[in-house]
Amino acid sequence: MPLERGYADLIAWKKAIDLCEPVYRLARELPPDERFELSAQLRRAVVSVAANIAEGAVRRGSREFARFLGIAMGSLAEVDTLLAVAAKVSILPASRVDTVRAQVSEERRILCGLSETIRRRIRSQGGDSPSATPLPVPTPRP
Repeated sequence: MPLERGYADLIAWKKAIDLCEPVYRLARELPPDERFELSAQLRRAVVSVAANIAEGAVRRGSREFARFLGIAMGSLAEVDTLLAVAAKVSILPASRVDTVRAQVSEERRILCGLSETIRRRIRSQGGDSPSATPLPVPTPRP
């Protein structure tokens, strides 16, 4: 049986995947002495955003989804902080970093909105039943 991929319909997940490309590009531009530290940390953090959205979306129940969205938000804050540091210490051009940080801000707004939707669902359910639908999106059409 194929894995349910309803998470792929979430705008938050799609934008998180889109964010990987410019972050990976910037990571490749880091000076050699930063490639194994800052580069690896940046890449892990940006992938973690999308991975946690997907993992939370396929879990049973809204509370678990909300928890994974919180982890994704933490990873997104890590990406933002690492980019800010790279610009501040002039190892990446501030103008290029600012462009990517604008995408990070957009993803943060989207994640906050999705998180609020899930929190409202939890409140309206009076808790979190295991049978609760974990995704706020329709299933994909064949």
